[in-house]
Amino acid sequence: MKKDIHPEYVECTVTCACGNTFTSKSNKSEIRVDICSECHPFFTGSEKIVDSAGRVDKFKKKYNMK
Repeated sequence: MKKDIHPEYVECTVTCACGNTFTSKSNKSEIRVDICSECHPFFTGSEKIVDSAGRVDKFKKKYNMK
């Protein structure tokens, strides 16, 4: 590998919107995510609607759903 062209690869803290934190490696020191394995419906087995900008309401209104 060439010297001085690659970014620094450091341990980082990943923080989820649900409050879960874990460590990983990245070129950033801190990463924030919306969904992680602790709150994702595939891993939890429960359904959770993530509506960040009123998209669900807009969809229901558009297609006359209740």
